[in-house]
Amino acid sequence: MFIDSHCHLDRIDLKPYHNDFDAFVNDARTKHIEHMLCIAIDLESYPDMLALVEPYPEISLSVGVHPNVTEGREPTVDELLALASHPKVIAIGETGLDYFHGKGDLAWQHQRFKYHIQVAKTLNKPLIIHTREAGHDSLDVLKTEGAQQVGGIIHCFTEDWAYAEKALELGFYISFSGIVTFKNALAIQEVARKVPADRFLIETDSPYLAPVPYRGKPNYPTYVRHVAEHIAELRGSSLEEIAELSRTNFYRLFAMQ
Repeated sequence: MFIDSHCHLDRIDLKPYHNDFDAFVNDARTKHIEHMLCIAIDLESYPDMLALVEPYPEISLSVGVHPNVTEGREPTVDELLALASHPKVIAIGETGLDYFHGKGDLAWQHQRFKYHIQVAKTLNKPLIIHTREAGHDSLDVLKTEGAQQVGGIIHCFTEDWAYAEKALELGFYISFSGIVTFKNALAIQEVARKVPADRFLIETDSPYLAPVPYRGKPNYPTYVRHVAEHIAELRGSSLEEIAELSRTNFYRLFAMQ
């Protein structure tokens, strides 16, 4: 059984399922997807996302505003606390820093990031971290703000082993997306080989970043199997072992079993 630790289910292409979300969920079940963590990126779309996934026990939620979101309502600590108190919400984010898309004075990104960490600590829920071209600053904020109290996930990991070691020291898990299957992702593949067996997760980031052999096409949680297969090959392990390790790690991090 597989767990997709990071997907955006309100944004996937449902045309292959005749625009029927229930049909999509049933297909995921038949393909051994045991659980999916549906990740929020803004406040405006969150109510519809919650309504979409609420009937399904195999789908959990996060609450947060992505660092690349520049339109819509700016999150406050009080609103995040209220939304994240829902029983379906197991994580805070995705949050973090992005210097690739963000330009100019990014003090607002840092402040938003700190709000999310405060909420995570108050509710004792792990963080989902997005970082792009801001790796060390992201770690500095996490450390300064005491994020190690709750830990979380460095999602869609794209850094090197030295960076992974620092994230692991802060109590964070490393999550691998379809990027790990790309031929030129040598540094990420090195991390996939070295990361401790009890500290990694697998994800799709659906509908983005489809793994080989679907690279460049719409992504789905069912493709997480290809991520697991590639990691198994890198580690000289079996698909079943990688699936079970990542499953166990997910449930441990989120205290779900």
